[in-house]
Amino acid sequence: MLRAFANRLETRIIFTSSPSIRESQLTLPNRLNTYLASDRELRLLSSRARQLTLVQRHYQAIAPANLYSSSKVLQLNQQMLILAAFNGAVASKLRQMTEELISLFQARGCEVTGIQIRVQVVSPAPQYRPVPRSLSKAAHEALGKLDEDLADSPLKTALERLMKH
Repeated sequence: MLRAFANRLETRIIFTSSPSIRESQLTLPNRLNTYLASDRELRLLSSRARQLTLVQRHYQAIAPANLYSSSKVLQLNQQMLILAAFNGAVASKLRQMTEELISLFQARGCEVTGIQIRVQVVSPAPQYRPVPRSLSKAAHEALGKLDEDLADSPLKTALERLMKH
């Protein structure tokens, strides 16, 4: 339980019972890591995910920004890195840079001896087009009456603009 006392010049916080150390140590990431470490298959999956995340970070650091934003790391299997390019042009450029990328990965301590490039076209998200809306005749008349009653103000200007559309 926590109680706080305050006056003008100072604030005191007094704990009437100490928080459990066990509860404070088990934050969400720690509980998740404990769960993932509880099973052999989950440990392997977690290890693989950490490895891919690390390789993706290295790839982000060494790849040109325009190529990195149009590709991603798919898999690292037996020292063969597989990259996904979002279109053919990016795939072609990555294929040209394969040897350079391998040497840059190796310079960062990654055990990469080969790179495969796969094209995985990502369709763009559908663009939202708002439906044009208009005021009904009754609403237009009501706003017109309100506009006549108002003195010059930002509200009146906004109402006039609204009635024009």
